Amino acid sequence: MTEAERERGERLGAVLRRARGARSMVEVAAAADISVETLRKIETGRIPTPAFFTVAAVADAVGLPLDDLRREIGDVSHTRLPKVG
Repeated sequence: MTEAERERGERLGAVLRRARGARSMVEVAAAADISVETLRKIETGRIPTPAFFTVAAVADAVGLPLDDLRREIGDVSHTRLPKVG
């Protein structure tokens, strides 16, 4: 894992934790259909590159649109696909 991946994972966790707000980890994990431990690891950056569908489920559970999440995490220019046509 590169330093950039680790940092991006920490930013992801911080954004999702902030979006969770006062809701409990148990409530959000249940809504996202993941374990509380998985959510805890994502929020603390211990899973720096979680599966896309896991991130999407957590973002949906906390009401955070994926476009907003992407903007807040930043540094995703290398993952953009070129425009076609």
